[in-house]
Amino acid sequence: MEFLTAGQDMPLMDKLAILTGAAKYDVACTSSGVDRRGSGSSVGSCVASGICHSFSSDGRCISLLKILMTNECIYDCKYCINRRSNDTLRTIFTPDEICTLTMEFYRRNYIEGLFLSSGIVNSPTYTMELIFRTLFLLRRKYRFNGYIHVKAIPGAAPELIRQTGFLADRMSCNLELPTADGLKALAPNKHRKSILTPMRQIQEEIHSNRNELVLYRNAPKFVAGGQSTQMIVGATGESDYQIMSVAQGLYERFELKRVFYSAFVRVNDDKNLPVLPGGPPLMREHRLYQADWLLRFYGFKAEELLSEDRPFFNVLLDPKEDWAVRHLEQFPVEINSASYDMLLRVPGIGVNSARRIVAARRSGRLNFDNLRKMGIVLKRALYFITCSGKMMYNTKLDEDYIVRRLTESKDRIRLGSDAMTFRQMSLFDDGAFQADVKQEEKIHTVVGEV
Repeated sequence: MEFLTAGQDMPLMDKLAILTGAAKYDVACTSSGVDRRGSGSSVGSCVASGICHSFSSDGRCISLLKILMTNECIYDCKYCINRRSNDTLRTIFTPDEICTLTMEFYRRNYIEGLFLSSGIVNSPTYTMELIFRTLFLLRRKYRFNGYIHVKAIPGAAPELIRQTGFLADRMSCNLELPTADGLKALAPNKHRKSILTPMRQIQEEIHSNRNELVLYRNAPKFVAGGQSTQMIVGATGESDYQIMSVAQGLYERFELKRVFYSAFVRVNDDKNLPVLPGGPPLMREHRLYQADWLLRFYGFKAEELLSEDRPFFNVLLDPKEDWAVRHLEQFPVEINSASYDMLLRVPGIGVNSARRIVAARRSGRLNFDNLRKMGIVLKRALYFITCSGKMMYNTKLDEDYIVRRLTESKDRIRLGSDAMTFRQMSLFDDGAFQADVKQEEKIHTVVGEV
């Protein structure tokens, strides 16, 4: 196979520096949902809930080797650092080079798996074939049994996507921008239909594979960890309500495991891109991630959280707090009798906390000391709950009063994005950041409890 890239002959470590840097804006990498133990004849394994994670000082997972196959690209997306019109050094890995890097980093315990994306070199099908060959060599020649997450390239031959899916643990196809109008404005070479087509194919292949596994237990698994996608936030004018409505539709219609939100970073000087005097909209990204957890685990709908009349999240309150103070008619909730679904709607009570409450109250009535020991965040929950008919303090059930008290807290999370930001941790990063991150913030970042 011929590689048409000027940087093809550069040293491997130079390629690695370029292609890890070029991959840092792709946040749609995750490693959950796969359970595959070592076979004794292969290298690596995936245990329940994904691979063994390591976390940087700000809570992000750094256990995957996250690289591009190439930073060459035939497209000219205005927001992308790798766009065709940028004057930048281009290079490309061969499939064997990626295999070598993956195996060597794995043996040194730097990583537990691979996240492989790519610019589009020559054509989508050509690029997808490179990715397929890489995975085929890793699985068959190098007998790598660890976690692999790859991109499905829109416009590539469906059979290549299918064959790659039998070698990967998770696949993702990035939506890029929330609406078709946004794509038309900033990514004129990409089309909504061409992106949704492989999403639908992966969904249908997963269903078909499940039926096959019922009949043949030893049949190969297709994308056992499901699929995900990514949307850039702030590059175009969509509201939070539009973004969450799109995410909800993706979860319902395509059964995605995750939608990732990436705060827009202005890496190109282009008149069509917004100017960001305050930097990337990280707080907005954080609120979207919190709302995403509410959609997936807390039983909320996008239309409950926002509306056309109120299309943006409150910067000062997290989405569940904001919903609660606007629906005080449903509070206070009696801890000893409320349903599990209603407990999930109380600020300060997460999924695990709600389960502990339901289990514990079978043995007796709960009080506020019991709740504190269970890990409920009482400084947020106390305005919305009672124990045996009594509130923790003599608190007014008034929206302005509660909002004022909630926003007075000094230790609220001000930045973060559900374990993902625009800065990628390098394999050799010493973890030195300008501001320390509290342990509580790391825990919230990892577990996503709201």
